Amino acid sequence: MKKDIRPRITEAEFDILKDIRSQHEALSEECEKQGIPVQDVKHYWFKGEHFSINVKGSQVSYNDIKDVIIQEMRDYAPEYIEVQREPFKKPEDAHLLVIDPADIHIGKLCSAFETNDEYNNKIAVDRVMQGVYGILEKASAFNVDQILYVIGNDILHVDTPKRQTTSGTPQDTDGMWYDNFLIAKRLHVEIIETLREVSNVYVQYDPSNHDYTNGFFLADTIQSWFSRDKNVQFNCSINHRKYYRYYNNLIGTTHGDGAKENDLPLLMAHESGNDWSSCKHKYFYIHHIHHKRSKDIMGVTIEALRSPSGADSWHHRNGYVHAPKAVEGFLHHKLHGQIARFSHIF
Repeated sequence: MKKDIRPRITEAEFDILKDIRSQHEALSEECEKQGIPVQDVKHYWFKGEHFSINVKGSQVSYNDIKDVIIQEMRDYAPEYIEVQREPFKKPEDAHLLVIDPADIHIGKLCSAFETNDEYNNKIAVDRVMQGVYGILEKASAFNVDQILYVIGNDILHVDTPKRQTTSGTPQDTDGMWYDNFLIAKRLHVEIIETLREVSNVYVQYDPSNHDYTNGFFLADTIQSWFSRDKNVQFNCSINHRKYYRYYNNLIGTTHGDGAKENDLPLLMAHESGNDWSSCKHKYFYIHHIHHKRSKDIMGVTIEALRSPSGADSWHHRNGYVHAPKAVEGFLHHKLHGQIARFSHIF
């Protein structure tokens, strides 16, 4: 009689093999359902009924799944009743209100113990909401037929789960990255819902250095949220400079960490098409530096905006402190250009 030399397996090992076989059978069924050859699967993750499959030779990026994500969100987007507005008695006296809460940095942590300046998520949200309501109150005496709401510009403080900016610079943070994303989303939704009751809203997104990826995803999320709202329009492309025309006004926005300020007028002339020659009044609103700076270069007014955020450990140590904290807005007459600035200072 031949001796059985096959290795014996324990009960635990048998259960593991059984589980692997069960998963493989489930994978085969999933691949058949999705029309994917099982031999092309590079690796997969499985838990219960949920699969994540990576196919050989393919790298899935956000752009590959963007349309699917947007369609799913549109299926759940709330319905907004269109606001019908009465025409102004003097349409020639209409204005554009620019509201631009710059460099909010949700997720930023400043400790008064070290910097004499307290800042966290609650303070960030409170200041921005106070600032927006304050600007609306200051502008209430004017006929506003359009609002330009500028988003992006370091709305989020970090871009990775390791609490770093997009380029990998470590930051002092308040809260988890996913909580901060949801806080920023709710903040934008509440502001836009407030603004649309005043006038039609055009939302313009500027990509920025602290949150280059998550800031874009956030803007895309907000755009999908309001996809059924006829009173709100969006420009959420990844372009680093964007332009908006309001009658005789040409307004550019950019974060401010890229092109040099002296180059912005020529860039505007090349990138804004016929609006450059058609508009008498030209402006560039920039961000990033957290303090006020304004100058005219070749017929273009370039204005840097203040931030509502505090000074963290690094800024305090290097002396980047004591600039007034504010949310700012601007009023543009349809014919005469910028006629007023509004600063809600904290």
